[in-house]
Order: sequence, then C-alpha cells, then structure tokens
Amino acid sequence: MIVSTSDYWSQIQDYLTDVTPQRHSTLVEMEAYAKERSFPIIGPLVGRLLYQMARLSNASRILELGSGFGYSAFWFSLAMGESLSITLTDGDPDNRTRALEYFRRGELTSTFDYRVGDALTIAESLSGPFDVVLNDIDKHQYPETIDTAARLLRPGGLFITDNIIWSGRILDDNVDDTTAAIMTFTRQMYADTRFFPTIVPLRDGVLVALRN
Repeated sequence: MIVSTSDYWSQIQDYLTDVTPQRHSTLVEMEAYAKERSFPIIGPLVGRLLYQMARLSNASRILELGSGFGYSAFWFSLAMGESLSITLTDGDPDNRTRALEYFRRGELTSTFDYRVGDALTIAESLSGPFDVVLNDIDKHQYPETIDTAARLLRPGGLFITDNIIWSGRILDDNVDDTTAAIMTFTRQMYADTRFFPTIVPLRDGVLVALRN
C-alpha cells in the first residue's frame, strides 16, 4: 500500500494519540472545550512533553507567553505541584476566568499569577530567573520573544516554543507573513549562541532550547 506523506504524518499522529494514556478528567474536559470551539491548544502529546521538561528542569518558576484557558499550565502544575509558581499571560480576560476555574476544579496546588494583556509587554515588567519560558503567542511575534527569553531564563533553563512546523506551511514555495516569522524565528534560534535548540516533531512541532 502506498501512503502519501500527508496521510503518513496524520496516521503517525493518530497512533501516538491512541497510545497516550487517559488524562486527568479536567484535561479531557478542556480538550473537548477546545475541539468544540476550534481553540488551539498544545494537546496531550505536547502536554506530556511539558510535564517531562518541568520535572527534568526541577522548575519552580515558569512563564507562559500566551496561555489561552490554561491547558499548558495545567500540565506544568501536574508535574510540579505546590512547589511551582506559574505566570500566565493572555489578552482575553474570559480565558483567565475559565483557566482559574479549571485549576480550581482540578484541585491544582501551584501558584498561578494570570495577567491579562500583551504577553511581551507584560514580560518587560518581570524579573528572572525563570526555569522555563513557554512561547505560544501570535506567530508573527515569535522573533521578538528571543531576547525576552534570554533575559528571563536562568542558565540551564528551557525555552519551549510551539507550532514550529506550522501544519507543514514552512515547506510552501510562497509563504505568508506568519509562516515567514516562524521560519525567521527558527533560523535565529539556531544561530543564537545563547541557546542550544532542538526541534521535536510532535504534533505541530516543538522547539526546545537550552539556555547556555
């Protein structure tokens, strides 16, 4: 049987999802909410990666540039519990309200500081060091996040960025401005001596960079 590249990739992702164990009931509810509203979340495959990265880095402070209704923060909190403080950012106050309700119902014990507004503007007012910076803001802003992460991360900290493969649009002959920004970000990260990055091709692609 001949399988096209796109079908092959889709089947691999389906397989990985199928073998992933059942999640916390509140995470399942959050996934259903996202699906009903076509709201982009990292999903369980990347969620488990975030859990591992938090544990491996023994994270006590995490900054999220773009938090939505708290799905990624939920995974981080499951990993580190009450020892973790997470600063979340998003432009929609309704997302903040929903996130905090999910955290309450999930009986999470981390400290959550959810700030509403532009993520990069909020980050300007923050002081490091953070152990992890998660980058999932509007893609055209990706190149602007590099200096922010470099300033706020401790040496050995992790800069994690979602949507690096961008549904394969990085392979198009003529890319749009958003895709071009993702590609620029990726090249700049590999050229930046402050970081040691690797791309993990889970779901839509995750760049994990160690702060040198």
